[in-house]
Amino acid sequence: MARDVLVVEDEPDIRRLVVLHLERDGFRCRTAASGPDALREVKEAVPDLVVLDLMLPELDGLEVCRRLRRDASTASVPIIMLTAKSDEVDRVVGLVARVRAVLRRSRPDPVPPVLSAGSVVLDPARHAVTLGGRAVELTPKEFDLLQALLEAAGRVLSREHLLNRVWGYARADEIESRTVDVHVRRLRAKLGVAGSRIVTVKSVGYRFEADSG
Repeated sequence: MARDVLVVEDEPDIRRLVVLHLERDGFRCRTAASGPDALREVKEAVPDLVVLDLMLPELDGLEVCRRLRRDASTASVPIIMLTAKSDEVDRVVGLVARVRAVLRRSRPDPVPPVLSAGSVVLDPARHAVTLGGRAVELTPKEFDLLQALLEAAGRVLSREHLLNRVWGYARADEIESRTVDVHVRRLRAKLGVAGSRIVTVKSVGYRFEADSG
């Protein structure tokens, strides 16, 4: 679910720029152009985080912050203060990273489940793969490829799907499709006998035989 961010900034150009970058990163944004507007927005619906400019009309950012902290319903809402008016683009790009980091600390993302099939165990949180309890060293692409196949739980994944999931390609040509084949061969080799459970489905793609012995 997208996190709700309230952007409080009186300068329209900066406000639009902040919202553009945050929404591109998957956040849902609301906006306010003054201190009183910000307090009204928060009262209507408490956001997950507030991006708050210090220099606001009617009620400055520090006073807005004090009032939010005095109210029990908003006391724990993370607030990121904007303090500079220069170098807007660099400031906004850095802001997005700060928003992600603050929200991770305030509300950690769910721990992804461990995936297993027979002797193969993949732990996304630790970015680790074991085979019969023994660690297997995979490249990042091989790890992502194996994770996609295990998550599919026996369903066939097309080469185009795998290219999009692992490499970020929207469409696949013949050369790019061969990239998947090469990585599958390397992954099979590293998994040894268990690698034979990565089955080629002719003219379609690959699946992991989760129920084989």
